[in-house]
Amino acid sequence: MMAERRITGRHVLIGFCAAFGVIIAVNLALAYSAVKTFPGLEVANSYVASQEFDDRRAAQEALGWSVEATHHAGVLTLAITGADGAPVRVASLDAVLGRATSVRDDVTPDFSFDGAAYTAPLDLGAGNWNIRMQATALDGTEFRQRVVLIKR
Repeated sequence: MMAERRITGRHVLIGFCAAFGVIIAVNLALAYSAVKTFPGLEVANSYVASQEFDDRRAAQEALGWSVEATHHAGVLTLAITGADGAPVRVASLDAVLGRATSVRDDVTPDFSFDGAAYTAPLDLGAGNWNIRMQATALDGTEFRQRVVLIKR
């Protein structure tokens, strides 16, 4: 004859602690992963940035520029065109190219204007890339945009 096993309070406590222990361990692992891969702050003071946002956006939209990024044969091309469809030459252009989720692969391309677009020699792997660009128009207007580049 086998002795009948009963669930005691001790068994319930062990099961309860084990279940919540797994939940807490998974949450801690996910939180650590999220903090570790966070690329950082976009602005130093979000309140001040929000107060200037509408004015900067209106000035940027008044330029009428559109931006398109392509990559072919080891050359990254950033085409900035005006409202009339003509290529735009800027006073300055700064850009950072990187992955959307991490700063590990970030690079600063050395763009040069070839008369039609800005180009930089750069080898890229496949995937989703973001170009965070900041250009200054010849009249001093600041233009900022995040351009998505999907390399297959």
